[in-house]
Amino acid sequence: MRPAKLSSKPNNRDTGGRLSFLDWSRGMAAVIMLQGHVFHSFAKPDLRNGGPFVLSQFLGGMGPAIFLVLTGITLAFLMDRSERQGLAPLARWKAALRRGAYLFSLAFLFRLQLWLFGLPYSPWTDLFRVDILNCMGFAIGLMSVMAIFTTADRVRLCAGLGLAIAAAAPLVSSVDWSWLPPQVSAYFVPSYQYFAFFPWAAFIAFGLSIGSLLRLAKPVHMNRIMQWGTLAGLVLILGGQYFSNVPYSLYPKSEFWLDSPGLIVIKLGVVMLIMAFSFLWTEFAVGTAWSWLRQLGTTSLLVYWVHIELVYGRWFGGLKGSLGNVECAVAAVVVVASMIALSVAKTRWPSIAPALAQYFSFSGSPRRVSGD
Repeated sequence: MRPAKLSSKPNNRDTGGRLSFLDWSRGMAAVIMLQGHVFHSFAKPDLRNGGPFVLSQFLGGMGPAIFLVLTGITLAFLMDRSERQGLAPLARWKAALRRGAYLFSLAFLFRLQLWLFGLPYSPWTDLFRVDILNCMGFAIGLMSVMAIFTTADRVRLCAGLGLAIAAAAPLVSSVDWSWLPPQVSAYFVPSYQYFAFFPWAAFIAFGLSIGSLLRLAKPVHMNRIMQWGTLAGLVLILGGQYFSNVPYSLYPKSEFWLDSPGLIVIKLGVVMLIMAFSFLWTEFAVGTAWSWLRQLGTTSLLVYWVHIELVYGRWFGGLKGSLGNVECAVAAVVVVASMIALSVAKTRWPSIAPALAQYFSFSGSPRRVSGD
């Protein structure tokens, strides 16, 4: 039986040419992240050993993986666009490098804002905390060299790079890096506290491979690609789970939740299933109609920046570590709704601002007095 063909109408692209299913996937990652951070910040200490809190944090661990894969896909689109524009390999490399520098700069501005808002209680070491934006900027800077290759070459090269990073993570963990300043080693040594290059950058490399494949595909082939992506996702999940449970290991030391290649493979499989479902949903159900999930996805950076300050800052400091499971769930809904409102305000501000300016200009103008 032949797979259904896509309609001639590009249902999965909005008026700006964005792929709706990628924004929808990014929005799902935002919701996963928001609820995970709310529970992490506000749940009572005695509730953190089981039940809803553990489930929340387990799901929350998927958020960064989705964001990083989608970052790699976006970078692949940038590289392919530069190639189609006829730029020389060196120019393409510089364009990708500027993207990494941009995210790296944002990472430091983000830490600076959090540090300033936390004064006088925030230590100066917080300025050098390696968060997900640092990981993105650092990894993209290193992987920008992939821009010198063709899009077709990047499909296999970046897939191999992702596997190499994941495979090397336990080896990096086994080395004693105590001679390095912690602010430096945090960028590449696996840690529960930071987003280090090993193994998190593997997701960006895999995203580069997936994004390159998507750029090579014709619209009429997207349906079949997503079917194969679903199958590949299931194989990765089952294969990663199987090899993670074998009674022997190639590594002298490895922790499943920290640096295991099996965990990276499983998470990649889950991300591929999410993307396939997002494609199915946006292509055959909602199309390019407004969706609150997709709305969050289009402004994910703003949502990330603002919610960190709200959830972990001093705004609601009295609630930290004091809420029950139901209260945390309600708080998560409130935070998600607030971020949706912020996202809508941001995207509609270009049309709202002139109307507000006109309103206040009119309402503030002096009335003509009879006889003037």
